[in-house]
Amino acid sequence: MKKKTKTTKIDKTMPFSEIMLKHPESAEVLLERGMHCMGCPMAMNETLEQGALMHGINPDELVNEINKKAEKKKIKKAKGKKKK
Repeated sequence: MKKKTKTTKIDKTMPFSEIMLKHPESAEVLLERGMHCMGCPMAMNETLEQGALMHGINPDELVNEINKKAEKKKIKKAKGKKKK
């Protein structure tokens, strides 16, 4: 019997360290938005909201964009498993 894992959606109060651990695909979105600091040891304890505001980015829009990307990856992965 397979265990179902619950996917945690990203929210703006999550620190970068947690986001990178749980959703590494979010790095692509952050880099596209100019948030290269997400890998900085000092920034790892900052929340997504803090980082977004420092870069003049709307945190709610950023969260939505990251969660959409994560959902697309989840769907694509599920479709790949069905083909096997």
